[in-house]
Amino acid sequence: MIRSMYSGIAGLKNFQTKLDVIGNNIANVNTYGFKKGRVTFQEAMNQTIQGASGAGDGRGGKNSLQVGLGSVTATIDSVQTQASLQTTGRSLDLAVNGDGFFVVQGPGGQNLFTRGGNFYLDQGGTMVTGDGYRVQQFQNGVLSDISINSGAVLPAQTTNQITLSGNLPNNVADPDFSFSQQMKVVDDQGIEHVLEVEMTANGANSWNVAFRNNSMESANNETTGTIQFNAAGVAAWNPAPQNLRVERGTPPVAGNFALAAPPVVEGLTNNPGEITTQVQANGNLSGSLESFSVSNTGLISGVYSNGVVTPMAELSLANFNNPSGLVKFGNNLFQESVNSGVANIGDVETVGSTISSGTLEMSNVDLSEEFTEMISAQRGFQANTRIITTSDQILEELVNLKR
Repeated sequence: MIRSMYSGIAGLKNFQTKLDVIGNNIANVNTYGFKKGRVTFQEAMNQTIQGASGAGDGRGGKNSLQVGLGSVTATIDSVQTQASLQTTGRSLDLAVNGDGFFVVQGPGGQNLFTRGGNFYLDQGGTMVTGDGYRVQQFQNGVLSDISINSGAVLPAQTTNQITLSGNLPNNVADPDFSFSQQMKVVDDQGIEHVLEVEMTANGANSWNVAFRNNSMESANNETTGTIQFNAAGVAAWNPAPQNLRVERGTPPVAGNFALAAPPVVEGLTNNPGEITTQVQANGNLSGSLESFSVSNTGLISGVYSNGVVTPMAELSLANFNNPSGLVKFGNNLFQESVNSGVANIGDVETVGSTISSGTLEMSNVDLSEEFTEMISAQRGFQANTRIITTSDQILEELVNLKR
């Protein structure tokens, strides 16, 4: 039989495969996180009619005579290029900027990977994909589910530390100069109190500090101390303020709040210039979870009604030596293969990427490119059908020789 006919048949099969891949790309042009496919061809085997010969006897060398026997599909690649991001404004829509895949747990505990970050919370507060696969976090070398309890309550924390930071200048002209700030503390019953902190200059390198509860009228409503700076500008209490106590109720009940240690002054400076001192206290009121946010490092933080923001979980990402070697699992998911390499799972910063909250990565399919490839494949398909038709006509002429 004529070799060209079989070459044409091989070409038809290859271009049909290419059209199949192009059709799948176009069908997923609006699939979030979709990575397009690409088909490449390579020459099939060749039939050698005559081998090459070297130069000799006054004659030059001669090339071999070979006839190609068509083409075969070389690869069907998964093109893992970054696509553009679409803003959605939804806090659980996440996109990866850079390399890496979100890690989800599939059936039987199998780890699967995706670039589609449209996540949801199920009835138990577990973060899942649209198909219910659980999104994973990586903590202490172990993968675990991400759970967000929408009814979480943050208990009250009693204030046990006050910190003074900034600068108390050593060039105050008025020796009686003073200024004050307000701060909030929380007692052991979860009740908030407002304290006034008054600082008065006491020479070039010394300041008197008074902590006062103006809502009280008793001996327990104030405590004082003196901050002194040595020659190196290091601050220290001398003397330190004693335990500050607050009272509440009628009649007042003492002892509901007391500092176990003097306020921290480490890092406080005594440089000439402006007063930039800030007084801060830890502790918080009881609060309920109002919302949560995802940072660009993948840290999920809860925002409570008392204004406290606390970390709740941290997203993990997986990277591969050969991401194009991943096998498509379906449902916009990938799984490891022997050629993708083992998943290197870590936090977002370790992988070297960032997370964009309120956005989704679009498909990396370019319609203009796909339609151009479709035209090329269509013409290639038509040309191969002509090869088969022409070969058939030649066979017909051979058959007719017997007439």
